[in-house]
Formats: sequence, structure tokens, C-alpha cells
Amino acid sequence: MKALIHRKYGPCRNLTIEDVERPVPGDDQVLVRVHAAAVNDWDWSMVIGKPFYIRLMCGLLRPKVQTPGVDVAGTIESVGKNVTAFQSGDAVYGDLSESGFGGFAEFVATAPEALSHKPAAISFAEAAAIPHAATLALQAIRDVGQLKPNESLLINGAGGGVGTLGIQIARELGAQTVTGVDHTDKLEMMRSVGFDDVIDYTKNDFTDGSRKYDLVVDTKSNRQPFRYLDALSNGGRYVTVGGNPFILILTLLAGPLIKKLSTKTVNILALKTNHNMESISDWLEQETLRPTLDGPYPFEQLPEAIDRFGKGKHHGKVIVSIANDQSLTPS
Repeated sequence: MKALIHRKYGPCRNLTIEDVERPVPGDDQVLVRVHAAAVNDWDWSMVIGKPFYIRLMCGLLRPKVQTPGVDVAGTIESVGKNVTAFQSGDAVYGDLSESGFGGFAEFVATAPEALSHKPAAISFAEAAAIPHAATLALQAIRDVGQLKPNESLLINGAGGGVGTLGIQIARELGAQTVTGVDHTDKLEMMRSVGFDDVIDYTKNDFTDGSRKYDLVVDTKSNRQPFRYLDALSNGGRYVTVGGNPFILILTLLAGPLIKKLSTKTVNILALKTNHNMESISDWLEQETLRPTLDGPYPFEQLPEAIDRFGKGKHHGKVIVSIANDQSLTPS
């Protein structure tokens, strides 16, 4: 089979697509024929080896995981003898970040717990865009942010997967107004997916206090936590889903103090991988949730697609089509 191979940290030009041995699933695993995969922060960080904690997890000097890939959609090729949740031919999708990664390949062996049945209403390319970003958005907005009907929401870094899915989830939860913040190039796309207002971060600072929001969900976290308080209404909540590691540490330390001294709260989302997929699948089946796709790009362009993601040029989720004629023949 073909797989993306990552042997040293650095620029995407170091990545190669090579012929490797097809994995054999263990007794408690399934083998997935990957049709499409999405690019995530996990993948970009694993490629460049930054921030530094990535190297502590994935190899200090060289990557232990040679094939990244978190979000996948495909079909079950075979199942281990102890697996009962799936059978050969089932269409599935899921987040592999707690199951060894490996999604940037024609086949991946993984734990069945990492997968859900793909809704029939969506394509494999659409399904690959969902698991990581949609669970981040849902858990940030509903579970931690506790968005209530008729409240206002702002999403910082809204032009990626979390933002373009988050706006739709917020509507399902009854948000009154949803504002998105991102680069000039993404504003028109953001309007098209339903944002009531958009802010160009190159021209305006949403933390200047001119407007207040009941909930701020942040995918960038590039300001010290006290700055965000000016953007929050009384009783407002701030939730970060990722960003600058130093800022995340400050947010963790400042959270209890802010809660004690004001009516506002700042929180860091600890993602529960592949949780809430039932709700997400229901929305997909009802066609009230649809991803915005950047791509699909052909498998051969995966290194360039990862680079596009890392440079922040993408609109929605960067998707790569893995399946091709070669993937339908024995390796």
C-alpha cells in the first residue's frame, strides 16, 4: 500500500509517499481502507516537531510515528476476532489521535473505539472533515461554554474546521448571533456559512471592549487571558481549544483567580476524543450540519496540503482523497 512517510522533523518537503507493507489488524483491531483524510493541528505539529511538547510525546530527535493522520473516513476491510461492533464493508469515520494515528495511508489498523458508522447522507470526503473539528466545536460550545438560547457567541480563528462547523452547531443550540474572526481572505467564505458578523483581525481587535459576547471560543489563543475579559459580557465564558502553549499555561493558572474576582470565566477544553459522535451523526443525517471542504486534494499532493494548512491558507477543512484505482488492488 501507499503511505505518507515522515522520517525527520522540519518542512513538508521532507515528506514522501512510499510503498510500505499493509498493516495486519490485531484481535482487538479493525483494518480500514481509507477513502479520505483531513489535515489537523496534530498533523502539522507532528511534521514540524513544534511546539516542543510534541517531541516529548512523539519522539525527541526523530518522529516515532512515521505516518501521521488523525481524521479518516473509509470502509472496514477486515476485523479482529474479538471485534463485534463492525464488520467488513461498513462505512466508518473517526479520530485516530488516541489510537496510534496512521490515517495518511491507504490502509490503517486501529481500535474500533476510534470509529463510528458513517452517516449515509454524507460523502467520505465530508465525513473525514468531521470527527476532530466537530467534537472540539461541540464540546467547547455546549459542554464547557454552556451556550444558552439567545446568547451571543464569537469564534476566533473561525475560518477553519472548528469555526465553520461551530457556527452550525451554535445555530442548533439556539445562539442569537455568531461572530467570526479571521484573516481578510476568509471573510466572504465565513459569511457564506452563516456568520452574522465577521471581523478581520488584521484591521480590528475583538478584545478592544467595543463589543461584548456571552461566549468566546478561541482556536488561536494568542493573547494573555486577562485581555479576553474585555470581550465578555457579565457572566461571560471564554473557552480555548488550542493555541500558543505559553498562553494555555497562563490561562490554566489565571482561571481560578479570574473566577474569584469577577463574574467571568476562562477555560481550557480537554477534548474527549470521539465523544458526542451520536449527536453529530444525527445532525449530519438531518443535513443540518455540513463541513466546508478545502479540497479534496489528490493523495500525491498531501505534503503540499499539510503545508497549506500550516500556513493558515485553508478555508474550512483540508481534505485529501486517499482512495484511487491502485488502492482497490491487493498490496
